[in-house]
Order: sequence, then C-alpha cells, then structure tokens
Amino acid sequence: MFERLSDKLDAAFKKLKGRGKLTDKNIDEGLKEIRMALLEADVHYRVAKRFIADVKKRALGQEVLTSLTPGQQVIKIVNEELTELMGSHQQELNLSGPSPVSLMLVGLQGSGKTTTAGKLAVFLRNKGRKPYLVPADVYRPAAIDQLKKLGDQLNVPVFSASTDMDPVQIGRDAKAAAHQSGCDTLLLDTAGRLHIDQDLMDELVRINEAVKPADILLVADAMTGQDAVNIAQSFNEALDIGGVILTKMDGDARGGAALSIKEITGKPIKFIGVGEKLNALEPFHPDRLASSILGMGDVLTLIEKAQDVVDEKKAAELEKKLRKNQFTLEDFRDQMRQVRKMGSLGDIMKMIPGMGKLKQMKNMDLDETELVRIEAIINSMTPLERRRHGIINGSRRRRIAKGSGTRVQDVNRLLKDYTQLLKMLKKINKGGMPGFPQGMPPF
Repeated sequence: MFERLSDKLDAAFKKLKGRGKLTDKNIDEGLKEIRMALLEADVHYRVAKRFIADVKKRALGQEVLTSLTPGQQVIKIVNEELTELMGSHQQELNLSGPSPVSLMLVGLQGSGKTTTAGKLAVFLRNKGRKPYLVPADVYRPAAIDQLKKLGDQLNVPVFSASTDMDPVQIGRDAKAAAHQSGCDTLLLDTAGRLHIDQDLMDELVRINEAVKPADILLVADAMTGQDAVNIAQSFNEALDIGGVILTKMDGDARGGAALSIKEITGKPIKFIGVGEKLNALEPFHPDRLASSILGMGDVLTLIEKAQDVVDEKKAAELEKKLRKNQFTLEDFRDQMRQVRKMGSLGDIMKMIPGMGKLKQMKNMDLDETELVRIEAIINSMTPLERRRHGIINGSRRRRIAKGSGTRVQDVNRLLKDYTQLLKMLKKINKGGMPGFPQGMPPF
C-alpha cells in the first residue's frame, strides 16, 4: 500500500544524506519533496502542512545542526513525527463495564462491516473472550445471512434476527440473549448506506442510547482515501466514535486515510484489515507502520506472527535435531507449512529491515506456488525417503515426480537445495549453533 510513498521519501532522504550540514535552504528542498510525497499519497492537505512544519521546526534545532549525520537525524525525526501523527501508540478496545460488554460497528455499505465483525470475533476469542454476533442490518437480508454463515463457520453464537424486527429492539434483546448464552462480548453489526443520510444517523443514535456500547468502531474502506476521513468526521460528530477499523489495507490504496484520520478526527485507528481471511485483522501500531513506510521493517509484527503459528514444543524438538544434524525432509516440509501460515512471502520479507528498499526485492516475483510444488514433492516420498534422502535414486525420483505431478528436474532441484541447506547447518553447528529467539521458527 505504501510502496510509492516509501520510494518518494527514500529519494528525498538520499538528498539530505549527501549534505555535510543541514541549512534552511536544503532542509526546505528536502521537506518540499516529502510534502509532495504525502499529498500524492492522498494525505489531507492540512495534515501534510502541519506535519512538514513540525519536522522543520525540529530539523532546524541544534540536535540536528550539530549532529555528525544530519541526514540520518532528519529520518529519525520524520519517523517520530509519523508515529505521533498516527496516534503515537496502539489504542486497545474499550471492554470495560458489566458483562456482556457491547461493541457497535458502524460504517457505510460496502466498507466490510459484516466481515469485520467475524474477524473481530476471531480476535476476541483468541484473547480468551466469548463473542456474540448480532445482525442489526434489517434492510439487507444478505447481511443477516452472511453473519449467520460466519457464526456457523467460526462456531460463534449469532442472535436470531429477521428483516421485520426493529434494529433498536434487536440490540436490547441480543444483550439479554448474550447474557443467557454465557457470552461476555456483544458485536453489533449495524446497517449501512451508500451515502451518509439523516435516517441512518438517527437510527444509530437510537441504538447507541438503547445498548450503551463500551466502544463504537467505524469500519472504513482504506481504498476510498480522503473520503474515509470525511466519513469518519461525520460518524464521529453524530456518535462520538471510539476508534476506526481500516479495511483493505492490503490493497492498492495510497494510504492517505491511515495517515490523516487521527489528526483530523482526534480518534485513533484501532485495527487494520490486511486480507480476506478471518484472521487477517491486526491491532494498529503507529510506530510499526511508520518504520515500515520508511523501509525500516516491522520485526515485532513478524515475531508476533511467528508466535501465533509456532508450536513451542515442536520448535524445541526441531532445535535438538538441528544441533545433531538430523534435519529431515519431513522437518523441512513442516517448517515451510509454518512459514506459509504467517502470510505471503512478499509480506514477510517486507517486515525484515532493509528488505523493502532492495531493488531485487521490488522486482522479485515471489511465487507462492513454488512452495505448494515443494510440499507436493515431499508428500510424494515414502516416510523412509523423507528421513534418508540419500536412498532416492533415479527410479525413485521418477516415481516421486509422477506422484507429485512435477518433473524429475523439480525433484532434483529440491534435493540439491536441501543438501545445500544441510551443509550450511553443519557449518553453523561446527561454530556453535546459537539458540533461536523465543517464538521464532528455527527455519
């Protein structure tokens, strides 16, 4: 999403890095390019103006002018100001109050409210809570059916609503039903419109007064750019929202909404939708996004993703195997599966500091189907062949290729890559193999 902005900022920083000393003139030149980059990314003009003023004020201070690396110091300032612009730190859901706590999702039609309700249910359940889904959009029968299907898919209870019911009464009755079901968190999926209108706002105000949610979350489509900011303003004026969930952050949007919403509305982004899967909802960390935009990676998110998919007991067993040079093709396959659970290879690589700036990375087409092909080849082997790859002769290779729907050359390439990996691990072990960080997959 932020690739174009990252490239533009990187070009501006390179000019500043080449300066032995920063002056009023060359700072203005650099900041002019940064301002243009922000505006092209669809950042609100008032936000861009204030941001540049804040950076310039700090950049002209003695902390920069006396620095040995003034250009690097400006990058540090931009990073800190970007973080501050987006809210400084992660803002959690408000789950205070008597059980069941109510969370109200609002937004325009097509913003992804219903799917986000399902994603939020997954997130809350992973945190040990018991969510209860409530379809309060009585104007679109498909919305009620969609939420019921999501509930069945996730094994999360859903309030039995119908199109002839009053949305306000649905909210009241659902709260009582959630309490009887032993659920502690009500997720209210309200109606949307194609455009903001008074009828919609009046209904939401009535639901708000009846249910008294602990948090009101606006679900906004990041692809709409500045419209998302304007929508956030309108909903905030009517309902005093608690925060925003930006959907489609994995798309081709320029990212201006993410950089503008907090500054314009005063309300934080609490979550971002990063994919279609029901686990593709992440808490929003301003500092991590700022680092990612500036090409510094996002190691903390990478570690968290790894911790979610790694079985610590299996990781400990694998580390022992690695130390004893007993890493089999079966282990190779299992580790590859864990990496795939963390997301696409492209997204994972971008989280590693510096990778986003490499030309090779930008032009590299990380073919996810290659991983599927490798797994098919390993699955086509017998258990003995996976444990003792040395017995795989020509006839076995032909059989494995036929069984996996690949070519003998593909089998040969996999075995060659695997043996090179074993040699590398052997060298590491000779020098004393360091322990792996807790939660990180040892491959």
